[in-house]
Amino acid sequence: MHLDEETFGLLIDSVRRFVDTRLIPNEHLLAELDEVPADILTEMRELGLFGLSIKEEHGGLGLDMEEEVRVVFQLGRTSPAFRSAFGTNVGIGSQAIVMAGSEEQKQRYLTRMANGEIVGSFALTEPEAGSDALSIKTRAVRDGDHYVLNGTKRYITNAPVAGLFSVMARTGDGRSARDISCFLVEAGTPGLTLGRPDKKMGQQGAKTCDVIFENCRVPASQLLGGEEGTGFTTAMRVLDKGRLHISAMAVGAATRLIEDSVRYAKERKQFGQAIADFQLVQAMIADSQAETYAARSMVLDAARRRDRGENATLTSACCKLFATEMVGRVADRAVQIHGGAGYMAEYGIERFYRDVRLFRIYEGTSQIQQLVIARETVKAADSGRTVIGA
Repeated sequence: MHLDEETFGLLIDSVRRFVDTRLIPNEHLLAELDEVPADILTEMRELGLFGLSIKEEHGGLGLDMEEEVRVVFQLGRTSPAFRSAFGTNVGIGSQAIVMAGSEEQKQRYLTRMANGEIVGSFALTEPEAGSDALSIKTRAVRDGDHYVLNGTKRYITNAPVAGLFSVMARTGDGRSARDISCFLVEAGTPGLTLGRPDKKMGQQGAKTCDVIFENCRVPASQLLGGEEGTGFTTAMRVLDKGRLHISAMAVGAATRLIEDSVRYAKERKQFGQAIADFQLVQAMIADSQAETYAARSMVLDAARRRDRGENATLTSACCKLFATEMVGRVADRAVQIHGGAGYMAEYGIERFYRDVRLFRIYEGTSQIQQLVIARETVKAADSGRTVIGA
């Protein structure tokens, strides 16, 4: 691990206390305001949460993948919108720069992202290009020492508050990865406008909206890594990492749902006894606990493999598929255990039920994960490799 065990233990303890004493008590306020309170954002910056995965040389904590998912297990125990406030800086909003940015681009942006001065946003999805990312229509045309961008991005996380957008745009005419490049576009650039914030099923407080480019002139120096045709490959590498992060969020959320369900089942009495004594309720608790443990083990194993330098495409897709589908089942059982109370806003279970539904969609739908898993498994078999080695 990157940090020594004592230092990392102190970080985990700090994050756990922050979740328990500051975030969980303010979940209802977050949902009512539809935004993270300013004082909590300040505390997040002071804890270093905006820079978990950014290297220490750029002001971050420089956590490796295992350390990151262990922190996220804790953050997942509260409303996902809290994590979303800094999640793009930890994941898809910063990692394209971390992985492929020039030294000048890293120096210009990463320190400000690590301390939360600017929020990064990853602009890939479009009105007609979600799962089929190669079909994006946003185009970047070279014009002297600038590129001119035209197109619309949709459902872009943190776009309403972002200071920097990592924008995937077409620089070629084909349908290969080499036809797509990535540009770093600062908020306020002429020709960049934002749509109205989206109204969503859940995750109130996590902001998304359209990002619109109309003859937006971007300096050629803002081409990620200074090279055309590397954007899509970088995006896929970013998503491999992001899928492990979301998987860890799902594990944390499932843990919280089990805790709340057990607490309620011990207090709620029917037929003269606590419902926790009924075997059918116990079966729901047992299934939830076993599946959560399995997902947690998968995520830790996949994170350690990535830290050892193994290709993460297959393992991260396996984790994303299993963990996000798992937390949906756990949330459904939690509502059932709570009965009528689970349907009421007072207990917060119905909010979690809505919030975790998104996990199965963003960072690649469950169906895309199935395609990735099958493709990578067949590819491994064709080359005679062990699919997932011991």
